[in-house]
Amino acid sequence: MTEILRAPAEVKYAEELDWLESVDDGHKPFAWRLSPKMVRLFILGSERADGLDRQIEQKWFGDRSFVERSIVTLASDRGLLLIGDPGTGKSWLAELLSAAISRNSTLVVQGTAGTTEDHIKYSWNISMVIAKGQSRESMIPSPIMTAMERGVIGRFEELTRSTSDVQDALISILSEKYVSIPELDDDNVVFAQPGFSIIATANSRDRGVNDLSSALKRRFNFVRIPVVSNKRSEAEIVRFRTSELLRRHSIELELPPTLLDILLDSFADLRAASAAASADDDKLESALSTAEQIGVLEDAILHSQFFGDRQLRAETLAGSLIGSLARRQPEDLAILNKYLHGVVEPRTKSGGPDWREFLEGGRAAIARLS
Repeated sequence: MTEILRAPAEVKYAEELDWLESVDDGHKPFAWRLSPKMVRLFILGSERADGLDRQIEQKWFGDRSFVERSIVTLASDRGLLLIGDPGTGKSWLAELLSAAISRNSTLVVQGTAGTTEDHIKYSWNISMVIAKGQSRESMIPSPIMTAMERGVIGRFEELTRSTSDVQDALISILSEKYVSIPELDDDNVVFAQPGFSIIATANSRDRGVNDLSSALKRRFNFVRIPVVSNKRSEAEIVRFRTSELLRRHSIELELPPTLLDILLDSFADLRAASAAASADDDKLESALSTAEQIGVLEDAILHSQFFGDRQLRAETLAGSLIGSLARRQPEDLAILNKYLHGVVEPRTKSGGPDWREFLEGGRAAIARLS
């Protein structure tokens, strides 16, 4: 498994899941591999009061109530819709829930403008149809149909990016819990087994792409995942993801606390400026999410490793931030330049050498892009 570029959660945490299952004596709905309390513990980490013989690390950072409501929804007969801004951890939470409940998080449909009903129902192996005719053997089940047959969790990413026809096809699956196969005379209905459910995600910034019908909305319980605004929680997420990055690349590099503070403060300042802006041209195109912070830090770490002295410096961090956030020219460059002169430059007087180096690195990056 060390050759997998990105192992799914059930593979990455297989030993931990095996151990939790071995000590879990709680009630398990349907064919769940873990009880609801153990699912929550797997996602949010263990505490001393849990009385376990080993520490379970926290994997998703957010309000406990969001996780509990998600688990309760999946234990019912309703689908779960995680909705929020980009980079709020919706997909990661969906993956962790599927891994803990079903030990399989890979039954995923990606919603796009090109997604069709075949992607959520079934298609046909043309060569087998020509040779032997249409049958269950020549049918190719979708990830959702496979989840129905196995009684596990299926996932649908970016639901609002799929067309209304595809969304409507989900209504019968979520309400009737079966899929008809009119091409077959016998064995022409696939019934969902106990434990089947769907976790869908939707980007709140994509509401105008293909808005959900009221009929489909009624089949889902909504859990809105807010943008992480607490600096301490955001720092924990960034450290967690950064440590994974360093392990994956076998990089030994220390993340200086002062540089992490500069990154967090910069994103907080830019978010505040974006919220106060009255026109779209005065806002960065970036969502300024926690995921984008991690991307900026990853870029800076890899640049330091491959083209620097293997020490993360404020100048490199500034270059990565400007390069990642300047998507429109000249609008985004003007906003970032204004931030450097209006916010960062005054901080160099009392913020120490790292802020001065960050300012110089930002100015140099803007000059290269201008």
